[in-house]
Amino acid sequence: MTRVVGPVLVRDAIGDAIVEAIRDGNAGAEVTGQGGYLRVSAPAPCVVSRAAIEARLGAPIALREELHRTMVSFAGRLELDDEVARWR
Repeated sequence: MTRVVGPVLVRDAIGDAIVEAIRDGNAGAEVTGQGGYLRVSAPAPCVVSRAAIEARLGAPIALREELHRTMVSFAGRLELDDEVARWR
């Protein structure tokens, strides 16, 4: 059985960019809206890079800071550095 992981994000410009980048880079990723939040469910590992998010947002971001601000919860174990977020 495949483990399902992923973030729950605030629905805003950065949250939308993260969701788009996750959808594009992770086969089987599904997104459900829950009021002002977006829940991403993807087969583990779910990976997104700072560069992929910036490409969709059209602006540079500090991945750690923006993810901590935008992500209200998550499923799995998060591995995060300045370039990549990975939920296992």
